[in-house]
Amino acid sequence: MKRKAFLSAFPHTLPVMAGYLFLGMGFGILLESNGYSFLWAFFMAIIIYAGSMQYVAIDLLASGASLIATAVMTVMIQIRHLFYGLSIIDKYKNTGKKKILLIHELTDETYSLVATTTVPEGVDKGWFYFFISILDHSYWIIGCTLGALFGSMVNFNTKGVDFVMTALFIVIFTDQWLSTKNHIPAVIGVICSLICLIFFGPDHFIIPAMLSILIILTLLQKRLDPKETKNPDEISVQKGDEIHA
Repeated sequence: MKRKAFLSAFPHTLPVMAGYLFLGMGFGILLESNGYSFLWAFFMAIIIYAGSMQYVAIDLLASGASLIATAVMTVMIQIRHLFYGLSIIDKYKNTGKKKILLIHELTDETYSLVATTTVPEGVDKGWFYFFISILDHSYWIIGCTLGALFGSMVNFNTKGVDFVMTALFIVIFTDQWLSTKNHIPAVIGVICSLICLIFFGPDHFIIPAMLSILIILTLLQKRLDPKETKNPDEISVQKGDEIHA
């Protein structure tokens, strides 16, 4: 059961691996250049496990920021995960003791995979999501640690490295667009994001965009999910037609 879930989950994580290894190495190199060893990169990747926050943490460490300032900054940057969690409550139901680990392992990219990837038939849902999450995290740990180990030995230009995450999102979005016939949720997400970007600016649009997307998709859930639009009578009629056919 576990082996089947692992083999099913692994191919879906390959795009994340490409982005996490590169971006993780960039973080490790930056951290090492500020005087912190690879052990710092290793444990920060395990415990913090937040790409954007780990990059910010380098400046916080270098400036000697207080714990309160660090906590406030963390909440501001990572608060979008609150909305991620609300939208996948049903997916993480009945996952047993793995749920606690799944919550810790949730990142932007892992959320994208969990929220849109269909669990293959005959594969345990909990183990499928578990291996997606663990594989993604392992890529990040490896990237961060390798970057810190080799940071002093290479001349690494970090200009533009943040675009790797943007490119990764574009690849995932494109794959999801091509793999589904219903593009309404994607269109809603793009429109809400653009409107919020115009009204709130690039530094404050994420939370309003996530809220508006969550509200609209919740209101349209029955229309977007064809299974919920059918009443029991319609389902029984269809099954009867299939039997007679």
